[in-house]
Amino acid sequence: MNIEQQVEAILFFKAEPVKIKELATILKKSEKDIQEALVNLKEQIEGRGICLMEKDASVMLGTAPELSELIERIRKAELSRDVGRAGLETLSIILYKSPIARSEIDYIRGVNSTFILRALMVRGLVERVQNPDDARSFLYKPTFELLSFLGISNIEELPNFDTAKKELEIFVKAGEEKIEDDGENTERST
Repeated sequence: MNIEQQVEAILFFKAEPVKIKELATILKKSEKDIQEALVNLKEQIEGRGICLMEKDASVMLGTAPELSELIERIRKAELSRDVGRAGLETLSIILYKSPIARSEIDYIRGVNSTFILRALMVRGLVERVQNPDDARSFLYKPTFELLSFLGISNIEELPNFDTAKKELEIFVKAGEEKIEDDGENTERST
């Protein structure tokens, strides 16, 4: 696979802005190599349904601007549908454990939550903010619109807030300890 294909795969998988520096680190290439690959990728996808979006030394894949009417029609259809079980599950995790990273949501749910998070953001129920501890990642938290819809002014007003928050923390901590134990057992057996 050439570098353009690798960059495209990463951007597709992440489905969010990725810093050029992070791409260079992941692919073990120079930032200059990544910049050249981005220029080539941009040319390769020109005239297709996707485009390369660039802002503040970050890039991401997006839909081509000329397809905005089609995308808006789909978006309106999505907004008219129920959020579904996966959406409610993800919202609950965010409400009781926010701000929270996507990787932690994925761990708790046991599946990739990228598309669910996108749907919740499109609906204005969840917002993504920069992680203050790691500028390369984002955290998710409920919007004021969600709190208003739920009829609460503060997250602590959620039913059984303290109990649910503690149970989620215990679940995550137990998983982290299991990972550490598995790592130690692997080291001992080698």
